[in-house]
Amino acid sequence: MKLKKIITVIFIILAAGMAALSGIMKLTASDDIVKMMSAIGVGKYVTLLGIMEIAFAALFVIPQTYKLGFILLSCYFAGALAVELSRGMEFHALLPLALVWLAAFLRDSGIFLGRGAQKVAQG
Repeated sequence: MKLKKIITVIFIILAAGMAALSGIMKLTASDDIVKMMSAIGVGKYVTLLGIMEIAFAALFVIPQTYKLGFILLSCYFAGALAVELSRGMEFHALLPLALVWLAAFLRDSGIFLGRGAQKVAQG
């Protein structure tokens, strides 16, 4: 049971860390970031998007708010993935989205399966 907890914490830190790092990069508003974000039409919102990513990552890490953080991060990265798909870009949002989902599943599989299915799965 301890190993599962350690692995879960690692994935939570990886998922939240990727989101927070992406948010910090947006807050720096480097020329490359602003240029890339402007190319998809959201250049003037770079700072706001950075703040959102950091806030969503913080909500995901806090045990009492992780479900809200999960929903917000999922929506954020799903939207980013949709933009990448529609513009024929590389899928940069896919890895953080997958990490968020994996971390959420490891933390509480009931978030996907429901409580009844979770009891059946546990045996």
